[in-house]
Amino acid sequence: MGMTMPTESSDDLALLGLMQLVSPALPIGAFAWSQGLESAFELDWVRGEDDLGEWLEGVLDDGLARCELPALARFMAAWAEDDVEALEHWNGWLAATRETAELAAEEARLGSALTRLVTSLGLTPPEPSRLNGMGYVGVFAWLALARGVTPRQALLGFAWAWLENQLAVACKALPLGHTAAQRLIERLRPALVAATDAALECDDDELGPMLPGLALASAQHETQYSRLFRS
Repeated sequence: MGMTMPTESSDDLALLGLMQLVSPALPIGAFAWSQGLESAFELDWVRGEDDLGEWLEGVLDDGLARCELPALARFMAAWAEDDVEALEHWNGWLAATRETAELAAEEARLGSALTRLVTSLGLTPPEPSRLNGMGYVGVFAWLALARGVTPRQALLGFAWAWLENQLAVACKALPLGHTAAQRLIERLRPALVAATDAALECDDDELGPMLPGLALASAQHETQYSRLFRS
């Protein structure tokens, strides 16, 4: 049986639920992955604050806005309708976009960790088996829906969590000062909104990331001699 999609006037509990879902304290291990960014530092592709801002803007425009964010919206619609075929389709599609073993492992392991958390919180779907083998984006979509979060807010929250994680990587590995990280947040907040707008307008045949540099950095990271983050 399907669930009712939240309206645009989401309530305070839904907002708090979204804040919980995107918190760095969420115990799923997202902090352990750099998504190729650590190798971009090592390769001297990203040298400082300005370079990092350009890198992140590029990943937003050619990655999240064309991949994770529109997929998240589709996952939420599929969960709301209990459309098993659509859930399987988008889970498989998203897995196919992961161009390196590292990126694939991150999607799968974060999905498994979030599934365990959802189960411990008693927030599984009416058919808990629907979460079996589901990647991170799909489980995130379910929990957002279960918390009464609207699709637009869920996409903004997902993008915000991604940005915070990337800046945390930079603060550890570049290094980047915390004030510089806050300047980048100010710079990129409009880009998060623009990426969300673009994602909500994408047709299915327009989807797919275009991030060869990120894929190369991620592949390099798998064999990088010294690293702080998982591969």
